[in-house]
Amino acid sequence: MGVERKGNAWALLPFAVFLILFIGTGFVTGDFYAFPVIVAIAISAAVALAMNPKESFTKKVDIFCRGAGNGSVMLMVVIFLLAGAFSATAKGMGAVDSTVNLALSVVPQNLLMVGMFVIACFISLSMGTSMGTIVALAPIGVGISEQTDISLALSMAAVIGGAMFGDNLSFISDTTISAVRSQNTQMKDKFKVNFWIVLPAAIITCVLLGILTMGESAQIEQYEYSLVKILPYLLVIVTALVGVNVFLVLALGIVFAGGVGLVDGSYNLMGVVQSIGEGMAGMYEIAFLAILIAGMVEIIKHNGGIDFLLHLATSKIKTKKGAEFGIAGLVGLTDLSTANNTIAIIITGPLAKDIADKYEIDPRKSSSILDIFSCCVQGLIPYGGQILAATAVAGISPIAVLQYSYYPILIGICGVIAISMGYPRFTSKTKRAESLSSQAS
Repeated sequence: MGVERKGNAWALLPFAVFLILFIGTGFVTGDFYAFPVIVAIAISAAVALAMNPKESFTKKVDIFCRGAGNGSVMLMVVIFLLAGAFSATAKGMGAVDSTVNLALSVVPQNLLMVGMFVIACFISLSMGTSMGTIVALAPIGVGISEQTDISLALSMAAVIGGAMFGDNLSFISDTTISAVRSQNTQMKDKFKVNFWIVLPAAIITCVLLGILTMGESAQIEQYEYSLVKILPYLLVIVTALVGVNVFLVLALGIVFAGGVGLVDGSYNLMGVVQSIGEGMAGMYEIAFLAILIAGMVEIIKHNGGIDFLLHLATSKIKTKKGAEFGIAGLVGLTDLSTANNTIAIIITGPLAKDIADKYEIDPRKSSSILDIFSCCVQGLIPYGGQILAATAVAGISPIAVLQYSYYPILIGICGVIAISMGYPRFTSKTKRAESLSSQAS
C-alpha cells in the first residue's frame, strides 16, 4: 500500500475565493443571491488557472477541459436539460394545476396542513423542483391560513417541508441527478435507499401537523382538474422506478406531456417546441455551473487540493460510520456556505466519492447521504431560496418558519440514525453473483 499523500492546502485557494465572493457579498448586501453564482465560479476557475506557475497555461487549460468534459459531467448536463424540458412541457399543458386541484379536492377539511404537506411532496417529486413547488403552493397555504387560525409560519413550513421531500427524492431533481452521477450509481437504486431512510420523517411530520392543527378547518373550493394531465408525472415516476434508462424516461415524459397538450388544445406544435426550449434554457445556469465546477475541481485535484481535503477529512476517521458522518458534515457545511444544495453536492461529490471508495461505502448510501444532508440544511437556512420564496409570498420573517420546520430537521435525524445503525445493509453484486453461482452448482 502506498504512502497517503497529504496534498497542498494552497491549491484550495479557488474554493476560498468562491466562498468570499458569494458569502461576503451576501453579508454586505444582505442578499445572498445578489452576486451571480456563475460569475463567482468563473472568477474562481480563473484563479485556479492562474495558480501553479510550474505548469504551462496550455497544460492547465487541458486539465480544466478534461475535468469539465468528464463523461459523468456531460451525462449530468444532458439529464439536466431533459429534466428541464419535461418539467416545463408538463407544467405548460396544465399538469401542475391539475395535480394541485385534484389533491385539494380530496383533502379532508380538518387535515389541511397534512394535506398541504402531502400535496407538496407529490408535486415536488413530480416536478423535480422545490422552488417551483413553493411558488405553486405558497399562495394556497396563505389562503388557508387566512380562513383559519393556522399561523402563516406553520403553513409555509408545511409547504417547504413537502418541497424538500421531492427535492431529495425526485428522479428529475437537479440535486438527485448530481448526487447519483457524482457517486456513479443508478437513480432507482439511490431512490430505494433514500426513500426508506426519510419515510419515517415524512410520517412523523404528518402526525405533528395533524396534532398542531387539530380542530381547524376551512371550506376549500372544488377546483377543476383532469386526470389525463397528471399521467405524465405518473409515467416518469413509474418508468424510473422499474429501471428504464433515465434518457428514455425523460424523453417519454416530454413526448407524452406534449401529446396530451396537443390533444386537449393546451398546445399547438410550435408551443410544445417552445416549452421544451424554455425548459432547457431554465437549466442552462446549473448545467454550466456543473461544467465550470468540474473543470476547476480537476485543476485543484492536479495541484494537490483534493488530496489535502481528503487527508484532512479522513485523518480522524477510523471507521466506515465515521466516513459516512464525514461526508454528511462536508456537504452540510458546503450547503451552509453556498445556500444551494445542488452546488453543494457538485462541489463535494468528487471528494465524497474518494472517501466512499476508501472506506468501501456503497455508492447508493453515499449518494443518499449527500442528498439527505444537503436538503436538511437547505430547508433550515433562513437565507436559502426555499424559505425566502415562501416567506416573501406570506409576508413574514424567514426566522418565523424555523420553529415549524419539522421535516428538514427530521430527515437530518433519520440520516444520523441510519448511519449510526449501519442501515441499510448491502450485499454487493459480486457477493450476490457468487452466492447464486454456488447455489446453481
